[in-house]
Amino acid sequence: MSDAASISTLDEIHVLLKELPGPSREAAKAAEERQTQLTKPLGALGRLEELAIWLAAWQGKKKPQVDRPFTAVFAGNHGIAAKGVSAYPTEVTKQMVANFIHGGAAVNQLCGLADSDLRVYELALDEPTADFSEQPAMEEEDFVRAIAYGMMAVEEGIDVLAVGEMGIGNTTSAAAICMALYGGDASDWVGRGTGVDDETLALKTKLINQAVELHQPTFTDDPLQILRCVGGFELAAIVGTVIAARLARTPVVLDGYTCTAAAAVLHAIDDRLLDHCVVGHQSVEPGHQALMTNIGKEPLLDFNMRLGEGSGAVLAIQILKAACACHNGMATFAEAGVSGPA
Repeated sequence: MSDAASISTLDEIHVLLKELPGPSREAAKAAEERQTQLTKPLGALGRLEELAIWLAAWQGKKKPQVDRPFTAVFAGNHGIAAKGVSAYPTEVTKQMVANFIHGGAAVNQLCGLADSDLRVYELALDEPTADFSEQPAMEEEDFVRAIAYGMMAVEEGIDVLAVGEMGIGNTTSAAAICMALYGGDASDWVGRGTGVDDETLALKTKLINQAVELHQPTFTDDPLQILRCVGGFELAAIVGTVIAARLARTPVVLDGYTCTAAAAVLHAIDDRLLDHCVVGHQSVEPGHQALMTNIGKEPLLDFNMRLGEGSGAVLAIQILKAACACHNGMATFAEAGVSGPA
């Protein structure tokens, strides 16, 4: 994206956020009218109808398409992981990136089924963020650079973007972001992530409470500061790619808890900034349902998944393909010679 190269400060990002385009009302109206003419009772396909209209509005097409989906997985490491908040060591992030590249992960198999291109974006895996229980996770310069890097992931010609992440310790960041945005105690937002035991869960909860209290004076009125203080490089990149997708009028499918938490900082700035996004699935992380309530989203799937790496978002691409197939391929009442509603 050309805009990414010129972004160097948080102020410039805020200016850009005020200039983001909205949906095509004309395309949405045309898609709604088509839905009234298809050989079914209006509303009989439920959310498939809503999704077809949503896709049409953001793609600017009467007949939306999911012919070239693209999956972006952002990978980064977290300094907080050194405190033992995860069941896995930080080396796993780099090892899993290699697994993605060699086609061995779940997301690779799901991308194959969805005919989605997959690209993995590494963000300084040998240089994790600072331990946010002691200091801000990122300096502003590095934070903005990560956002700009994420913006460059949105390529021309894609019609749907699925977004995921990989980073040991990042559910700790997700819970801290949610607590900072919406209040409560860390216990309201924290989960077992990769499958930690009770002792580790208690430590994770304690460190999140400590971190939010430490950084509260810095949060002020800017949700981006929350992400800078308790987020991660890959989460900042997710924010960047969501912004760039909006500039390109590309619909976005967010993955689970961590991915949604990163995007939520945009919703906190302006509750219209995630209108071009859907949430692919509901994670078993306990904070995810509350998070989706706060941002006004309903997941497309609930399969008890908690893998990350974009897996739920890519699986949901199949739902969007189904919405387009019915919207574009069904005959109208006139074409089929079927009597319409009285």
